[in-house]
Amino acid sequence: MYSFELKKIVEFYAKSKALGLDTVMASLVGLKGSSYRKPGVRMLLSSDGKMQGAISGGCVEKDVLNAAQTVFESGVARVISYDGRYRLGCEGFLFILIEPFQINENQSLEIKSALKNREAFEVHSFYDEGRDVSGDFGSVFAFEKVEISTNLNFNIANWHLHSRYTQSVLPDIQLIIIGVEHDASKLCSAASFLGWNVVVVASIKNPKSQADFPTAATIYNGTPESIDFGFIDSRTATVLMTHNFAQDFQYLLKLRKVQKNYIGILGSSKRKVQLENQILDLAPDIATEFLDIIHSPAGIDISSETPEEIALSITAEILKVFKSKSNEHPNLLNKSNRIKENI
Repeated sequence: MYSFELKKIVEFYAKSKALGLDTVMASLVGLKGSSYRKPGVRMLLSSDGKMQGAISGGCVEKDVLNAAQTVFESGVARVISYDGRYRLGCEGFLFILIEPFQINENQSLEIKSALKNREAFEVHSFYDEGRDVSGDFGSVFAFEKVEISTNLNFNIANWHLHSRYTQSVLPDIQLIIIGVEHDASKLCSAASFLGWNVVVVASIKNPKSQADFPTAATIYNGTPESIDFGFIDSRTATVLMTHNFAQDFQYLLKLRKVQKNYIGILGSSKRKVQLENQILDLAPDIATEFLDIIHSPAGIDISSETPEEIALSITAEILKVFKSKSNEHPNLLNKSNRIKENI
């Protein structure tokens, strides 16, 4: 489950609660073989038959809704299974935990705060494997200072009696777009569609507002000297789209101290070499690791021509970089390492 998917679940829960509806959460907690989506994906169902999220490509959601009716009626969690070889067109055997979902206002604020502050956390789901098993099962959201049991009927003291699936929930990718031309607008839209947190940096001479970039989370109007990039973390990528060599150079100098993962720059490979040579002349002690994260021309080579195709190639390249970073979990989950062993 991605952070933006959880955000939508929390919003859906608030709307359902306001209407006086009950909700249950379905989670893919076990998998033998392959499946369209992997364990950790979750969906929320309301007692009026509506759903938020998905745990497959659409194959099992209706059956999950039908199975959830007994959970709505009894308040007892349930584990169901699917043999994908015969029902889903996949080679996997799925275990799905369906449990009552209820959080109070303080718990909702805790989840929202973690998402807003880009905090990593964990979700522990306790269940028993079986084709159709009802029992004392449930999930616990483990944050830095508090654990939230989303199933009020789950006796957490019995956690050791069950199997446990632990999921690390990382902040969504944050994309900083420096530049405000037409191609920047398309990249902003594409990244937002993926659920990324998009920050647009415009110049003081050509300021922009939310009306110009409606899908951006934040818009800054400033200069390389005035922008504070202190919000950059290990899930942040930056793309320079100013179409101005001098401005790209100034922003690169600023970013060399804070950006650790990905910098994309529009332009040719020759232009990249020119930028790197100027940086080396001005800062000869610059770390080679910083030069290694510069991708120019930005994006995977798919012979892109239109702004939309360029946006696709850049987002694909950023995804590839972050998906390949196998060492990012320990750094991001340092706050969650405090989680007690008895949970």
